[in-house]
Amino acid sequence: MDYIANGFVEAIRIILRFDGEFIDIVLRSILVSFSATLIASALAVPFFMFLGLVKFRGESIVSRLLNTFMSTPSVAVGLVVMLLLARRGPFGHLGLLFTIHAMIIAQTILVFPLISAMTYELSKQSGRDIRKLGQVLGAGRLHAAFLAIRELKEALFIYVITAFSRAISEVGAVMMVGGNVTRQTNVMTTTISRYNSMGEYELAIALGILLLLISCVINWIAYAFKEKSMRHGN
Repeated sequence: MDYIANGFVEAIRIILRFDGEFIDIVLRSILVSFSATLIASALAVPFFMFLGLVKFRGESIVSRLLNTFMSTPSVAVGLVVMLLLARRGPFGHLGLLFTIHAMIIAQTILVFPLISAMTYELSKQSGRDIRKLGQVLGAGRLHAAFLAIRELKEALFIYVITAFSRAISEVGAVMMVGGNVTRQTNVMTTTISRYNSMGEYELAIALGILLLLISCVINWIAYAFKEKSMRHGN
């Protein structure tokens, strides 16, 4: 049991002294996950907010597909991206495999269905009432979509930070396409996995503690915005 206690003590020291390797890994993790979440949100929110405002025959099919893709295993996403970016793959000439760019692509694909599904359902449930009000005021469909985004921004923000939480805690896809190269593509989750397998727990514990703190902060923010959204609805 001593190695566990010593590991925690050394982990706290690593955090408090702002160890260079520790900070480098944390900043890289935030950069990759934030970039992926931002790209996925920018693509998914406007499109699926607009789509959810429109009634059409295949609505249930769209919902089922989005929910199916939302549960896609991260290793499957990593495998697809790796095959596409590999030297013999269709995009191999870009030289993106085992780079931060490949990791951002993989995480973007991973969280895109999550944001899309939640936005689509929100648009169907709440956006259509806003669209009707917008039409009374003379707004077109596109204008109504942006009006719905503005009115539902608290809920959408919760979805975005939920996606960020999903992205930053992901390990399988980023390890496959990033390679977990020291000081280049290693992030918190992949470093924890690597150091755990090596039996060197100090840095792994330090990163695990910070990852847990980030998760707590994200959940606190989401809860605060959810309460604000409920008060606004009332």
